[in-house]
Amino acid sequence: MSGLKTKHPVIAGLDIGSTKVCFVIGIVNSENKIEIVGVGKAPNAGIRQGVVVNIEATQNSIKKAKEEAELMSGYQVQDAWVGVSGTHIKSFDSKGMIAIKNKEVSQADIDRVIEAAKAVAVPADRQVLHVLPREFKVDTQDGITDPIGMSGVRLEANVHIVTGGQTAINNTIKCVEKSGIKINSLVLDSLAASTSVISEDEKSLGVCVVDMGGGTCNLLYFVNGSVAHTSVIPVGGQHFTHDVAIGLRTPQVSAEQLKIEHGYAMAAQIGENEVIDVQGVGGRKSRSIPKKDLADVLEARAEETLNLIQHDIKMSGLLPMMGSGVVLTGGASQLQGLIEMGEFIFDIPIRKGVPSGVGGLSDVVKTSEYSTAVGLLKHGFNANKDEYLKQSSTHIITDSADSITKKMKDFFGQIF
Repeated sequence: MSGLKTKHPVIAGLDIGSTKVCFVIGIVNSENKIEIVGVGKAPNAGIRQGVVVNIEATQNSIKKAKEEAELMSGYQVQDAWVGVSGTHIKSFDSKGMIAIKNKEVSQADIDRVIEAAKAVAVPADRQVLHVLPREFKVDTQDGITDPIGMSGVRLEANVHIVTGGQTAINNTIKCVEKSGIKINSLVLDSLAASTSVISEDEKSLGVCVVDMGGGTCNLLYFVNGSVAHTSVIPVGGQHFTHDVAIGLRTPQVSAEQLKIEHGYAMAAQIGENEVIDVQGVGGRKSRSIPKKDLADVLEARAEETLNLIQHDIKMSGLLPMMGSGVVLTGGASQLQGLIEMGEFIFDIPIRKGVPSGVGGLSDVVKTSEYSTAVGLLKHGFNANKDEYLKQSSTHIITDSADSITKKMKDFFGQIF
């Protein structure tokens, strides 16, 4: 079976975060589904709020995560789909219009109208990451999601254009390429995360995906099945950890550990008598404190973060269209009690999102912190589906041809 194994197309996703780097390797199996075969994770101190501040540190983290994933999977990876996020991401809407050739809409017309919508003045210090079609209009008929084959004279497209800061993107590219990885394409983190955690139904009803990372919360709004708005809130899991470190006078490392092991976002639900051990700073001995004190610190920050998200949703003007509410994902969304608190703060439904729809080591990546990395695989597969399927099918044909020749050799070998 090992001979067959290497012949499946391999896809890799690289999520470079403010606290950690995740590298996930998947293969496209014979049923055209993604199977996770390797996962690597390394802490990263070279990024602040999604922007590279130390190239060498980031590069080392990428290498470490990649090696770990390669060891686990047994595959060597040359290229990857890479996530981009941070406060430098900005997005806006644009329109394009063309005359339809041959009076019937073809794929070429769609490409042309999207090109026309892309022809906007983007400042020199920004780079276009995505051009996401929102809806098409054929003559006077609007609200069309797929116009192929429709008759008409004029085709219009409303698109959502996502751009990033040129310098921030260049530094990310530099880190990845110096680690020996070719970039297939740069993908917006929250767009990738949404690919792995929400369903088509939720997209159609309207949903806001909040990817809570270490340095930022990235928001992505879907209305009628397509992206309508993106925004970034510069608060993340590191801020929670920092509050714990200061509030309980403990080093950052143990603050992070306390947050993960004992953290709870609602102090009222914690018993009075529960105590936890807190390490001292600078050689001072550790002490026992009520668990409620930790929850008090986290509650204040959680409330503030959720209120910022709520404010962003209100300001976007899309609140009435969020039929299926809010989905929280990303590493920082794993704080216990956060969803319950969200139910108080938001007037719309809220749930936690974890990656789904992949096989293989799916139980390893079934936590919110892998949403983006797994989403990058799914996004990459969807974007280059034909290419991957072609690779997959040629291997199946050659495999069967090989096995026939082998059988014939064996057969003749037995006769003579």
